[in-house]
Amino acid sequence: MSNQLLVRRAAVLGAGVMGAQIAAHLTNAGVDTVLFDLAAKEGDPNGVVAKAIANLTKLSPAPLASKALAERLTAANYDTGLEQLRDCDLVIEAIAERMDWKQDLYKKIAAYVPAHAVLASNTSGLGINKLAEVLPEELRHRFLGVHFFNPPRYMHLAELIPAKTTDAAVLEGLETFLTTTLGKGVVIAKDTPNFIGNRIGVFSMLAAMHHTEQFGLGFDTVDALTGPAIGRPKSATFRTADVVGLDTMAHVIKTMADTLPDDPWHAYFQAPKWLSALIGKGALGQKTGAGVYTKKGKDILVLDLAAQDYRASAGELDADVAGLLKEKDPAKKFAALRASQHPQAQFLWAVFRDSFHYSAFHLESIADTARDVDFAMRWGYGWSLGPFETWQAAGWKQVAEWIAEDIVAGKAMASAPLPNWVFDGRDGVHDAKGSYSPGRNAQVPRSSNPVYARQRFPDALLGEKFSQGRTVYENDGIRLWADEGDDIAVISFKTKMHTVNDHVLNGIQEAIAIAEKQFKGVVIWQPKEPFSAGADLSGALGLLQAGDIKGFEAMVANFQATSQRIKYALVPVVAAVRGLALGGGCEFQMHAARSVFALESYIGLVEAGVGLLPAGGGLKEFAVRASEAAGPGGDVFAQLKTAFESVAMGKVSTSAFEARELKLARDSDAVVFNAFELLHVAKAQARALAESGYRPPLPARRIQVAGDVGIATFKMLLVNMLEGRFISPHDYEIASRIATVICGGEIDRGSLVDEEWLLKLEREHFVALAQMPKTQERIAHMLKTGKPLRN
Repeated sequence: MSNQLLVRRAAVLGAGVMGAQIAAHLTNAGVDTVLFDLAAKEGDPNGVVAKAIANLTKLSPAPLASKALAERLTAANYDTGLEQLRDCDLVIEAIAERMDWKQDLYKKIAAYVPAHAVLASNTSGLGINKLAEVLPEELRHRFLGVHFFNPPRYMHLAELIPAKTTDAAVLEGLETFLTTTLGKGVVIAKDTPNFIGNRIGVFSMLAAMHHTEQFGLGFDTVDALTGPAIGRPKSATFRTADVVGLDTMAHVIKTMADTLPDDPWHAYFQAPKWLSALIGKGALGQKTGAGVYTKKGKDILVLDLAAQDYRASAGELDADVAGLLKEKDPAKKFAALRASQHPQAQFLWAVFRDSFHYSAFHLESIADTARDVDFAMRWGYGWSLGPFETWQAAGWKQVAEWIAEDIVAGKAMASAPLPNWVFDGRDGVHDAKGSYSPGRNAQVPRSSNPVYARQRFPDALLGEKFSQGRTVYENDGIRLWADEGDDIAVISFKTKMHTVNDHVLNGIQEAIAIAEKQFKGVVIWQPKEPFSAGADLSGALGLLQAGDIKGFEAMVANFQATSQRIKYALVPVVAAVRGLALGGGCEFQMHAARSVFALESYIGLVEAGVGLLPAGGGLKEFAVRASEAAGPGGDVFAQLKTAFESVAMGKVSTSAFEARELKLARDSDAVVFNAFELLHVAKAQARALAESGYRPPLPARRIQVAGDVGIATFKMLLVNMLEGRFISPHDYEIASRIATVICGGEIDRGSLVDEEWLLKLEREHFVALAQMPKTQERIAHMLKTGKPLRN
């Protein structure tokens, strides 16, 4: 058993942007949380915190998984609320980045922190050992740094920085809590300025800024070069600076200059003149509406240094350079970039070269292994590969030679030599034994913390392979597999975006038949997001355009049969959902014995957007659930309202919690915070259901429906929207048919029907809509552009 940190209650000190969002995420995870700040000068003493909590519901992306959770946060202040710390098991300090302010606060709270509690500082780069100096001896063993990345709900990385005095059990306990309870990817960093992520990340931005000037490129061109074209986020370099805040960027650069005087790259730790000039004018980036970029109406403008003014942003890659970047073989790609005379290619080689050089030179001082650096950059900065993975993929020895040549030739940003270990005959830093640690001069395997046993497929580093399990059955649509000796099987889709076609439908039915004979349960899980983008529209449109209505009807009937097979399987079928679960993907999880959702699950029945209605049993299932919730003689219509709105408006949840609010998930469905633990939890749920003597539900033969009165009531709402021009006539047509199906058709209110009645209604109205020209226009538009057409 790992060293567990039992957290019943937590406190966050500092209700600024980061502190409030950390408190929000703790609350998302079901941790009772007190948020502290200074006492307000007038009015409610907790006014500062109350305002910060209210602001959480307005931020985008949303820090809270449900707005209703804002009410669960407790507000407190340092003058009257410190007694509340005595009940806390974890205290996270997140005030401004000032050593003296933090140390003064520690002196104030130390007497109130209970003897078992952990105290952690969410600093982005201040010395942890220095912060610990003011703490009483007994608290130093329970103190360490924890650095969340912004926004903390969404960024996977959390850096843990132990002080010299931190107990190993405290470090392991907090790592376990962060991993499972908050869903983080934990990297343990050494106590050096800016730790790992910001040390390498900010340097790579400084290198890009330096080479932008050196090669005379525009800011927008550099962003085109350093974004998705090289596996980095869309915000790339200068947009990222705007989002972070140019003043914050300058502060981080100054911190590096002040705290790293002996760094061989120290000469570059200064804000460029243009950056200081923008700050001087109050153009701080996104928060002030202008920075490197600004908006004029709908147009995005970029700062042109030569003209000293903004111009239209073009930011296009040179065609030849774009061609080089599409090369699949990294070794060929890097050779071509280095050999090219084009400034854009030379810029990219220079930025990669200096980032590799910097990472290798500082690896031993900032991290235990190269794995820690690569994960920090992936999870904290959104890079698809870390610096060492990129270097290794491009050919370790050849790239090392090129870097060494450029250092000697004076082309690199610093003259410091690469460390000796780079040239010890290795082909990289990651292999089957682990990742290289210069401090230990050995390949170090992954962490032995028991929490990682919950990750059947951890985030894989370059060259890492995990057993794919034994294939039990496979067709063109799905693979049914299991681990040796495991009694729970897994169905994974093979289609693009895990869309549902005939092969998937037939494969699921066959896989369930096999599971009923050979296994105790089955989980539907995909190795990568999304869970499923829904039905394969291109196949459906092909049948329609060929006039094969019978074939089209048969496809719909087969979809429904698959959903029913999931629902009535003799072994529990558990859906393990993360990312998008749209249309048919949503309907499959609705029919599962249980769904297990990653927190970041975006669920929706969005068929209305392509002129259709859900016909994989989704509307039928809403009617069944409404009847059960209302009870005999109850108000079925009241139970349908939320579901009808969700479907008619094509709503997609922004979290698993919101999926419950939209009636797209059940209250009994589980929510997992770490997506890498999803399969583990789903298997455990399937096994628990099996062990408790699982039986599928009895067929629903007495479903009470809202009938004609329900349909008429929904149509009244729709007429108002149509007359107000909120919806088009075709939207009205679709929504009216959704109302008809979900209410059980034009029959008396309170009538009793069976599932087949509702499934037949789904099919009839789906097929009727599919034959309408406006629907076919919507489908074709979606296939062509990926966006819905409102016609």
